[in-house]
Amino acid sequence: MSEIVFTPYPHDEMVAGIHALAAAMEAEGWRPALLVGVGRGGLAPGVYLSHRMNLPLVSIDHSTRIAPFGAELIAVLAARTRAGEQLLFVEDINDSGRTIGEIRGALAAEGAIDANIRFAVLIDNTLSAQRVDYRARTIDRSLNKDWFIFPWEAMAPREKLAQEAMEVPERIA
Repeated sequence: MSEIVFTPYPHDEMVAGIHALAAAMEAEGWRPALLVGVGRGGLAPGVYLSHRMNLPLVSIDHSTRIAPFGAELIAVLAARTRAGEQLLFVEDINDSGRTIGEIRGALAAEGAIDANIRFAVLIDNTLSAQRVDYRARTIDRSLNKDWFIFPWEAMAPREKLAQEAMEVPERIA
């Protein structure tokens, strides 16, 4: 196994990314009624984007897998899309696509209107199984095997970061 390359994602790059995401939506004239920060990695960028765009933010619990939290909110969000509201889900990275795919599947199972749902990320892997609508930066995992450390992750022990990186080893090997 090769050594994991931990690459800091600087705060100023994150701020520039938030501005780029907002500018892309503004250029299209698309404005969601609600932002949804995906826990855990999408919460900090969600808060920044909420302030930048002056939009309300809710968080959806995905990282803990405590079903009632996520399932109940998914049902509420799906109903809002059926009522015509546009929602933007915010995540830090679209890497394997697993998280975004699970959220899309759960929303579809609740009858959400797909045309009213979009996703925004700071980093988008072109090889991901899922597509996103807005991205601040693009990587190709066949070329870039770095494990990005976002500012909010900098407090985590290296062992925990390595464990998370190894959840899908082909991303970094």
